[in-house]
Amino acid sequence: MDDRYGALHLFIDGEWLGAGGRQTEDVINPATGEAIGTLPHATPGDLDRAAAAAGAAFASWRRVPAFERAQILRKAAQLLRERADLIGTRMTLEQGKPFAEARLEALISADIFDYTADEGRRTYGRIIPARVPGMRWMVTREPVGPVAAFTPWNFPCVIPARKISAALATGCTMVIKPSEETPASVLEIARALQDAGLPAGVLNVVYGVPAEVSAHLIAAEPIRKITFTGSTGVGQQLAVLAAKAGVKRATMELGGHAPVMVFEDADIDAAVQAMVGAKFRNAGQICIAPTRFYLHDSVHDRFVEGFAAAAAKIRMGDGMDPASTMGPLANNRRVAAMEALVADAVDHGAGLRLGGNPGGNRGYFFEPTVLTDVPANARIMNEEPFGPVAVTARFSTLDEVIEQANRLPFGLASYAFTQDTRIASALADRVEAGMLGINNVAINMPETPFGGVKQSGYGSEGGSEGMDAYLVTKTVSQS
Repeated sequence: MDDRYGALHLFIDGEWLGAGGRQTEDVINPATGEAIGTLPHATPGDLDRAAAAAGAAFASWRRVPAFERAQILRKAAQLLRERADLIGTRMTLEQGKPFAEARLEALISADIFDYTADEGRRTYGRIIPARVPGMRWMVTREPVGPVAAFTPWNFPCVIPARKISAALATGCTMVIKPSEETPASVLEIARALQDAGLPAGVLNVVYGVPAEVSAHLIAAEPIRKITFTGSTGVGQQLAVLAAKAGVKRATMELGGHAPVMVFEDADIDAAVQAMVGAKFRNAGQICIAPTRFYLHDSVHDRFVEGFAAAAAKIRMGDGMDPASTMGPLANNRRVAAMEALVADAVDHGAGLRLGGNPGGNRGYFFEPTVLTDVPANARIMNEEPFGPVAVTARFSTLDEVIEQANRLPFGLASYAFTQDTRIASALADRVEAGMLGINNVAINMPETPFGGVKQSGYGSEGGSEGMDAYLVTKTVSQS
C-alpha cells in the first residue's frame, strides 16, 4: 500500500464508512501494477441507506435558496484549489496521468463548481401573457429529485464535478458510484463539500460491483433520475433499466470516435501541435480524443511527418516522475486492446509509422502510435480505441470527407483545420457531432455544453444547458 494514497471509505448520509464487515477490492497503480489502497464495497443495505438519505435530504435541500446553495459550492471550489496537490497526487497514483495533468484537473473541477454555482442562481422561469383577463400563466423550474450518477475512471475528478455541481446547484441530491479503479478523487470532492457545510445526505458516494450497484440504485424508489458517462454498450443497458424502473429520466454521455479533417489550406504546423497534445493527453483515454485523421491528399505526408516526429518526443513513464509527459493505460485490458487493434490494422494494410508496442518493464504502458492509410474496414476505424493510437486516411473532396466523418454511429467530438470560411460553414452545418472544433481543440469548458448525438448519447453537461437535466418544468395557471 502507498502512504501517499490514504484510506478509502464510503460516504453515506454524512458518515464515512470503512471496510469493516464489507467486501473489499484492491486499487492498483497502473504505472506499477501494485496495490495502493483497499476499497470497501457497499452492501445492499448501504445502497438502500444512501438512496433513502438522498430522498430524505431532498425535501429540505430543494428549499435552500439558490444563493445559499451557491455559497456552499463556491466554498467547496476554494477547498479543491487549496487541496489540488493532494488530489493530484492521489489521482496520479490511481489513474496514472502525469501529476501536472492531475493537478490541473483538480483546478478545473473547482472552476466547474464556481461556474455551476452561479448558473444555479439563474434557473429562471417566465410569465406568459394570458389569453383571458384576470388570469396569469407562469412557468417554473424545479429540481427533478434524487439522482443516481455513474462515472468512469479516465477523468475521476472533472466528470463527477460536472454531475455533482449541477445536481446540487439546482436543488437535487445525489448518490454517485464512481469507478472502483479511481475512487479517491471523488471522495476528496465529497470531503470538500462536507467541509464547506453541505448537509448530510445531499451527496452520497458508494462503490461495489458496477452492474449490481447500478441495478440496485436505478430501481431504488427515491431515485428519480440517472446520469451516466461511459461506453455506449453500458449506457444502453442503464437506459433500459431506467425505463423499466418507472421511466426515470436519464442523461447519457457515451462513446465517441472523433474525426479530424485537415484540408489543403490548413496551417499544418498549428494543426500538428494542437492534435498531438489532444491525442496523447491522458494516454488517449478521452472520449473526445481525436482518432480518425482524414488528411487531404496534398497535405497527408507532411502532416504525418510532423505528427510522428512530435509524438516521438513524448516521454512515457510514471505520472509522479516530473519528466513524464504521458502515463500508463488504466489496466492491462487496455494494453491488450491496443495490441489487437494495431495488429488488425496492419493486417488490413495500414502502415505502422510509429510505436505499436507495449512499453516499460512494469505497469500498463503502450507507446504513442501512428498508423497511416488505414482502410475503412479495419477495426480501429470503427471501434473507439481509447488509447494512444492515431490513424490516418486520405481524402480529396469536401463531400467525401464529411461522408467519412459521419459514417459511424457515434457523434461526440469532431475537429477540422481550414482557412476557408465556406468550408468551415459547411462543416458546422453538416458534421453530425455534439461538438466541433475548427482550428482549435477548445470544445470543453465549464461554460460550454458537453454532449453528443446518435449513439454518443443524449443530454448535455456544462454550460447553461447542463442545468436542464436536473430540472423539471411546471406550468401554473392562476386566476
